[in-house]
Amino acid sequence: MFELYNMNKRFDVVICGGGLVGLTLGVALGQYGVETAIIDSIPLDNYLSKEFDGRASSIALGSKNLLDTIGVWSNIKSQAQPILQIRVSDGNSPFFLHYDHLDVGDDPLGWMVENRSLRQSLLQKIKEYPNIKQYVPISVKSVDFRNNFVIFNLSNGDKIESSLAVAADGRNSFMRQQAAIKVTEIPYKQTGIVCTVKHEYSHQGIAHERFLPSGPFAILPLANNCSSIVWTEKNSIAPKILNLKPQDFMNELRERFGNFLGRIDLVGSRWSYPLSLCHANNYVSRRLALIGDAAHSIHPIAGQGFNLGIRDCAILAEFIVENCRLGLDLGNDELLKKYQSYRRFDSVMMIAVTHGLNHLFSNHSGALQVVRGMGLSAVNQAPPIKRFFMRHAMGLVGDLPRLVRGEQI
Repeated sequence: MFELYNMNKRFDVVICGGGLVGLTLGVALGQYGVETAIIDSIPLDNYLSKEFDGRASSIALGSKNLLDTIGVWSNIKSQAQPILQIRVSDGNSPFFLHYDHLDVGDDPLGWMVENRSLRQSLLQKIKEYPNIKQYVPISVKSVDFRNNFVIFNLSNGDKIESSLAVAADGRNSFMRQQAAIKVTEIPYKQTGIVCTVKHEYSHQGIAHERFLPSGPFAILPLANNCSSIVWTEKNSIAPKILNLKPQDFMNELRERFGNFLGRIDLVGSRWSYPLSLCHANNYVSRRLALIGDAAHSIHPIAGQGFNLGIRDCAILAEFIVENCRLGLDLGNDELLKKYQSYRRFDSVMMIAVTHGLNHLFSNHSGALQVVRGMGLSAVNQAPPIKRFFMRHAMGLVGDLPRLVRGEQI
């Protein structure tokens, strides 16, 4: 499962965390010859198990461009379901917001891909690069951020070094804690219930987002005439729903789902995830960069968490490769400051949007429901605003990194 190395094996970059974002950065760096180590405490067999992670990710066009450019998309495109339309509604309100990909071009608004398929494709690609070394299942016991390099003490007794450390180890990041980077955390007092259903009628590539008093209820199209359900419930109610017998659980689900896709049946297990906002006060420290949920963990209301992480990978990989070519120190302060400056505004804006939407729509106020309905209707009848929102969700707005534009570094 892993190789053993002599003490103080040296790498250019060590990525702590082998989830989707960490693996994506690893593949991107591997493509350009950067000596990279990826450390993760979870066995690979667990990652690839059907029972490990029931989630699916929304892949924006910009993220798809990156995955295509680093040679990963070709292995998953057959399992990727294009999102052709998005329909947003507020409870039983007659007002709604409708997005159609044809309003902005021929490309889909995005794609839905099961996380397990994404992970499998990334791990398969990593095997092609001899300059990528995986330490799995191994954890970092301690880390020493020195002036000129970083030393990692691993749980198997090894010590390795790098010029730059990257924290891709999630919202409870050990690396972030070791660097004493503080976070702003806001609990939503909500739980995300995730499952997959197969249905009688075709979803036609339409994603549905329904705002209910307890939180958003999303029906997201998957391949093979299935849909991923992301069901947000209050913490006080979610355990009761999760503990229901299968038939009772399906009755609760059908009540929210409706019958517009005919008969629905549960496929596989059900999972739950606590929801909260967690934002690092800084994305960098001495010889350390945070990416993905280690930097910014957001509400899934807009399906943009993975795409934020992809954009982190894109610009950080670009800066690292450029510095490698020039023979510069990969952990230098200028590179890290540029990375933080480039990524912070985009992340803060997305946090503001998702936090605001969740706060606005997750309540029972009749007056607010009227305002929300009028807002949805107004945007729906304003094509320029709709096109901007669609292009932003597709990851096509702003100063885009080369990989997100589908270009090589």
